[in-house]
Amino acid sequence: MTIAIIGAGGKMGMRIISNLQKHPYRLMCSEKSKDGHKRLKQKGLEPVDSVEAVPQVDLVILAVPDRLIKKISEDLVPLMKPHASLLLLDPAAAYIDELALRDDCTFVATHPCHPALFSVQETQEAREDFFGGIAAKQDIVIALIQGTEKNFKRTEKICREIFAPVVNCHRITVEQMAILEPAAAEVVAASAAVLMKQATDEAIRQGVPEAAAKAFMLGHAQIPLAIAFGRVSNPFSDAAQVAIKVGFERVIRKEWREVFNRDFLKKTVYRMLHPEANE
Repeated sequence: MTIAIIGAGGKMGMRIISNLQKHPYRLMCSEKSKDGHKRLKQKGLEPVDSVEAVPQVDLVILAVPDRLIKKISEDLVPLMKPHASLLLLDPAAAYIDELALRDDCTFVATHPCHPALFSVQETQEAREDFFGGIAAKQDIVIALIQGTEKNFKRTEKICREIFAPVVNCHRITVEQMAILEPAAAEVVAASAAVLMKQATDEAIRQGVPEAAAKAFMLGHAQIPLAIAFGRVSNPFSDAAQVAIKVGFERVIRKEWREVFNRDFLKKTVYRMLHPEANE
């Protein structure tokens, strides 16, 4: 099987290559930057122009920023050979219809769940692999945008190899993937993480020693997550429930669930792919 990796010399492209080189695929790697060319040559790979690579391969992987997918797919999808497949590593462009499609080809989106907070990793290397795809076990999600089940299954196998070691591959829709990210994982969870860091910084500003503040916050962040996600049987204490109520009154907007509204979500994804929309 022949695979083209577009954006092969970038961080994600290089991680994909490291995992796919463990399998008997023919890899054709496209990269524009000079630094990316150097990294590919260190892997024993000679960069190939995407226009030359795409017509030859069974699978095209777009390891490029989401904001570039519209232009790149418009240029490359017409060059794909009939019945080939294209893999996105994020659903954003497909969700707001910025992915060029063809009726005779298969299009798939995938994304790692990343190693779960309470999962058991067997080695120190795995415990320090926060993103996954190196040593830590993780789940992934995958969606068929358009195409055949045969090509979807073949692409799913490659997704498992890209993000290995993979425990479960959850098949969902593109919209469900967008609900998970950006809505749940980034708009809500990442914002909460930044807020927690800012709360720690505020404690330090008010005189709490930095080491004590960080130790206290990181330790106490784990407990409510374990309780809320049912990892422990202990409930929140009566006092903690009062504090949570105060947090919902003073910190969290009552309308926070609007970020899952479909129109709101599409506008959010559009803003993420079009930075100029934020100006």
